[in-house]
Amino acid sequence: MKAEYKPATSKLVTRFDNELKNLLMEDLKAFRERNQFTSSNKQKAAQQQLVAA
Repeated sequence: MKAEYKPATSKLVTRFDNELKNLLMEDLKAFRERNQFTSSNKQKAAQQQLVAA
């Protein structure tokens, strides 16, 4: 009978967590790059409102 290798559950969970974290970090980085100008425009608008007040 052949023995099957089964990785420990904790190792699988750790790997899953790491992969999920990497995917989320990549998505966040892409989101920030896409919305970089929007956030800077909001900051400029807020500063202009403060100067006008």
